[in-house]
Amino acid sequence: MKYIRGRMNESILVCVYYGPNGERLMRRGHEIAHMLDCPLYVLTVDRLPVDEFNATKLENLKLWTTLAEELEVEEFIVRDDEQRPIQRVIAEVCQQLNITQVVIGQTAQSRWEEITKGSFVNLLLKALPFVDLHVVSVEREVIGAEDAKFENGERAYLIKDGDRYYVSFVSREHVVCEGIFFKELGTDFDNGVFKFMYKGALHEVNIDDGNIDDIDAKKFPEFETI
Repeated sequence: MKYIRGRMNESILVCVYYGPNGERLMRRGHEIAHMLDCPLYVLTVDRLPVDEFNATKLENLKLWTTLAEELEVEEFIVRDDEQRPIQRVIAEVCQQLNITQVVIGQTAQSRWEEITKGSFVNLLLKALPFVDLHVVSVEREVIGAEDAKFENGERAYLIKDGDRYYVSFVSREHVVCEGIFFKELGTDFDNGVFKFMYKGALHEVNIDDGNIDDIDAKKFPEFETI
């Protein structure tokens, strides 16, 4: 496919995740690609293999595939069973496709999370020093100044993989415990709270992009031996 009127060196990558914002991001990317008369790509990244996707994820995938055909997307890319940080995967795809502009949704991060964990946007900017980044705002409700509301809870499992803990929506090896994951409204990633029972008491841990930053070994000593 040749692009005569536009800037020949431009190409757009839209990054979508499972939730209400995928279609909006794809249409925004299409608007930019249409203005520049350049190719448009769409990428979704998931830690699970496709054959372990739940019904909601599969339905989203089907809808996005149909929309990609409607918008004449050059390629719809699914990176499943991916354990690397998302920004690294995005950077790799950008390098492979010579992407010059990336479109993402605004993540629901509080100011405290940005200070302690670092903004995902900043991490992505570091991974993509020569790529323009478009951050599309998404609607989300707020409780007070710092706390985001959450979507309805979904059954999930806390998995131990070496020294790392992460949340999975499919039971697999090295399950530490079962609980409920509450995803923050408006985020395009697995950010939220995981609640679970341990020794008769309810506990919760913060989830950042599917991972738990730290497990208190004194509070949960058995976790370390699994």
